[in-house]
Amino acid sequence: MSEFKRIPPEQAQALREQGAVVVDVRDPATFAALHISGSKHLDNHSLHAFIQGADLDAPTVVVCYHGNSSQGAAAYLVSQGFSDVYSMDGGFELWRTTYPLETAQGTAE
Repeated sequence: MSEFKRIPPEQAQALREQGAVVVDVRDPATFAALHISGSKHLDNHSLHAFIQGADLDAPTVVVCYHGNSSQGAAAYLVSQGFSDVYSMDGGFELWRTTYPLETAQGTAE
């Protein structure tokens, strides 16, 4: 079994540009207020459906507030069979200062 890798926002952006799936594990209201463009919100309610429909071999980047909670979520995805998982260090807070134009509002992503 593989383990997740911790990466900076710059590497997350490179993976995102190559088609990686970006999942955000922050609370729904915070996600709706602002998130990485094209990311999917993932919580206890959507987790099962996400895993069922996911390509387990696709690169998956997990994002939280500051890069701590995403590590636990990334480890969980690895335990569920995902093979190429990343936790973004610095979380969304670092992302939005690094890539302010790569953010979006709303819940429909």
